[in-house]
Order: sequence, then structure tokens, then C-alpha cells
Amino acid sequence: MTDTLDDNTTGPDIRIDPETGNRIITWDRNGETMEFIVGSSPEGTDVWQRVPYDAADYGPVTDFETDFDHADPAYNPNAPEVWKAVREGGCPIAHSDRYGGMWVPLTHDTVHEIAYDTEHFSSRSVVPGVGRPGDRALPAPIGLAPPITSDPPFHAVARRLLLPAFAPKVIEPWESEVRLLCQRLLDEMGEITPGESVIDAAVQYAQHIPVNVIGRMLGFPEQDEQMFREMVHEVLERINEEPGTRQTSNDFGAYVQEQIADHRENPRDDLTNFLMNVELDGNKLADEVVEGMIILLLVAGVDTTWSAIGSSLWHLAQHPEDHRRLLDDPEVMTFALEEFLRAYAPVTMGRLVTEDLDFHGCPMKKDDWVLLPFPAANRDPLKFESPDTFVIDRAENRHAAFGLGIHRCVGSNLARLELKVAIEEFIKRFPRFELSGETRWSVGMVRGPREIPVRILEVAD
Repeated sequence: MTDTLDDNTTGPDIRIDPETGNRIITWDRNGETMEFIVGSSPEGTDVWQRVPYDAADYGPVTDFETDFDHADPAYNPNAPEVWKAVREGGCPIAHSDRYGGMWVPLTHDTVHEIAYDTEHFSSRSVVPGVGRPGDRALPAPIGLAPPITSDPPFHAVARRLLLPAFAPKVIEPWESEVRLLCQRLLDEMGEITPGESVIDAAVQYAQHIPVNVIGRMLGFPEQDEQMFREMVHEVLERINEEPGTRQTSNDFGAYVQEQIADHRENPRDDLTNFLMNVELDGNKLADEVVEGMIILLLVAGVDTTWSAIGSSLWHLAQHPEDHRRLLDDPEVMTFALEEFLRAYAPVTMGRLVTEDLDFHGCPMKKDDWVLLPFPAANRDPLKFESPDTFVIDRAENRHAAFGLGIHRCVGSNLARLELKVAIEEFIKRFPRFELSGETRWSVGMVRGPREIPVRILEVAD
């Protein structure tokens, strides 16, 4: 089969190697033949599968304790109830045979322990799916998208390269830009009739904010924002489809390479040129490393904050007392921001077991997946008092919304800024609003509402 992906890319063509049984996918990119190999073992493959793929293995979950699946459409809408039920059932670590074997710790202590144990739990691949990285994929300690896919010692090196670009003194000047963006998005909703008008707080507002900001930081065209959202969907939501069979309308690797080439020909003061010019041991980074970092920033900088903004507005639409408290006492935002992050933390990350081990009675095998649901750690009653209650002025709040261990989110300053400004501008424009229909939630590792219909009850003068 042959499809056109963009003006310079055709494919893919798929054939089976008669000797190995591997599926070989090839396509043409700018006159160069690209190759992707999927097989049943790591040797000679980009991606391998422990068990032959069968779509029937990924049907609805009946028992999350023994058949956990983060891609079940029923999971994200009900995740807090799932975590609580499994924990109260006496199971601190759930399991699944899906994805070739996966473990899911659901207490703060177990999530914390695994996050800090980089010897037994590798970050080489952080999105658990039906395939695992083969020998042809970029190996640890670098991985495909450093530093999030990097293990020590390279992780610390890669992280240090990014930290200056997200330091508080760099991020703080963006506040006025984010505020203007939020105001423009609210203006574009058009005339609002209180008590009648229904807007989508996710589609018309939340989803646009982080994608616009990270795109501008990277120096990418604003008209490509929809493609960035599609990339997030491809990477994070289509995880239970067979590797090498997913059809997509965009070649994101080619797109990023084109942007790098354009920045090389037309240098400017942005994050892409920063990454292209930063030096490691006196040498500039290879283009494929820059590409991986950019893809990481797009994925991490779009879906996570979009989801956090949406979840916060979803909460306020159902809790007018919290909405009113923020309007009457703006200073409480300092505490509310952290509570939004704790109660509605969006991010779950993955690890790969590096060797057979017994983890608190769980017989983990080499190359088993481990999901690290930081949102579940934030709802552990042994860590937080009344963890399932949103306490707007909660003072003690050492949450794990930005992760635990060496991979704590490097962009947390930017995420906090975007979340704070987005909430402030929305509730200032609309002093009263309520849910008005069904909320549609994401699928997969980043939890957040994709559609939030709200009825506007009052518009500020």
C-alpha cells in the first residue's frame, strides 16, 4: 500500500522478511529510503513484541487489579475511583498481561521507590505500548527523546542542557504574552449571552494555550499548531494499536528536521536555535538528538498543561464556592494552584524493568512495563489527608504532579505560569459558569478533559 504523507514523503510499503518473519516497513522521504522493522525479539528490530498482536486482547477491562489498561476509554474518566478501589482491595500494585506484561504501583511509596531506582527501572521508553524498543532503536542511556528517555549518567548531562531555557528568569517574561493569548481566545468566542451561551472550555480555550506558547518558544509556524496536537494523539493515545500499522497524515520526524534545517539557514533567537547551538563536551548536539528533544518538548509542553488547565476549569464548573473564593481572595491562588496540580495531576510515565526482580512480592521480569501514575500517588491517604477532597487552601502539599526522581518535569515553571494565567483570565471573564453536557476525557497516559461544555451564567462588564 502507498499513501502520501506530505509533499516529500510517500509510503509506507510493508513486506515480511521470509527468514526472520519480521515486518519491514519502508517509505521514501526526500529521496531517501527509510526503514522500520517490527519483530518478535529485540535483535535487528526497531520495535519488538513479546506476544503476537491481537486486537481482541485490548477490549474493555473487567478487573483493574489483574487486567489494568490505561488505554481503556473508561479509565481516565474514572481513574480516582479505580485507584481507590484497587488500593482498598488490598492491592498496592496492579498487574496486566496486556502490552506483553505490565505492573502499576498505586501508592505513593511504591511510585516513589520505583521512580528513584534507575538501576532496575530504565527510562529508555516511557510510553508503554504493545511494542518495546529493539536493538535498532536509540539505546539507553540516551534514548529517543532525551532527557526523558535517558538513564544515568547521560540523563544529568541532557537535563543540564535544557534547564537554562526553562529557568524562572526566562519563563517569567512570558506571563504578559500568555495573558494576552488567553484574552484573545476569550474574545474569539464571540458574543456571549449569559444563561444561554455554551462554550467548550477545552476545545475553544485550554488546548490552544500550551501549544501556542511552546510553538512560539521553538520558533515554529503558528498555523502548524493542529499538527502538534495530532502528534500528541499519535504518541500518547494510540498505544494499543499494532506497531507499524498506524496510518498518519504527518511525518513528524521529517517536519522537525525541516524546522531544524530552516533554523540553520535562518538563525533566530528561539529555543530551537538554542538547542542547535548548545555544546556538550565542546561539540554541538547531533541533529537527531535535537530532534528528539524538540519532540519531547512538543509532547510534554502541549498535552500535560492543556489537560491541567481543562481539569481545573472542569472542577470550577462544578464547584462555584471555589470559583467565588478565587475571585474574592486572589491571594489564595498560591495554594489553589498546587491543589489543582495535586488533585488533577495529568501525567503517568513508563519504565522498563532491566532485570528479573522481586518487588515487594511482585515477580517482575526483564522488559516488563511499569506504569508510574503520579496522579495516583497524589491520592494516597497515607500521604495526604482527605486525598479525594479538593481543599483550595491546602497548606501541606508536597505533590508529585511534576514527577518524582531524576525525571521531575524540567518545564514546571512554564506549566505553573500557563495554568495560573489561564485560570485567572477565564474566571475573571466569566464570574459564573456551570457544566452543560457530557465531558469527554483523554485516553492513555495523560489524563485530562478533551471536551468541556460549559454554560456561561455571567460575563464580566
